[in-house]
Amino acid sequence: AQLVESGGGSVQAGGSLRLSCATSGYNYMAYCMGWIRQAPGKEREGVVASGSDGSTFIADSVKGRFTISQDNANNTLYLQMNSLKVEDTAMYYCAARGCTSCPGDYCLSVLKDGIRGQGTQVAVSS
Repeated sequence: AQLVESGGGSVQAGGSLRLSCATSGYNYMAYCMGWIRQAPGKEREGVVASGSDGSTFIADSVKGRFTISQDNANNTLYLQMNSLKVEDTAMYYCAARGCTSCPGDYCLSVLKDGIRGQGTQVAVSS
């Protein structure tokens, strides 16, 4: 099983980016899936999660701006980021944690301690 992120980059505040994660080998019904991020000097934090029960949960800090989606046929997870802010600057990781029938809010809380990919950098400038 692998998690391979792509799509990061530099953008001005107010702009948008879409991150992709190839999630080969992961059964979405048996894993929490989602995105976490870590800014320099800060702890890892959960951003958005897709629960293995089909629900999703979004952290308050990005609610209304970020959305998660998945393409089951192509085993790909997406993070659409709109209205980006300077404080969104961080390394973004696709993450997975084994958990069957788990809701999105629980998944968000445990993803930061799960398996993650190599990360993709997002830099937002003012």
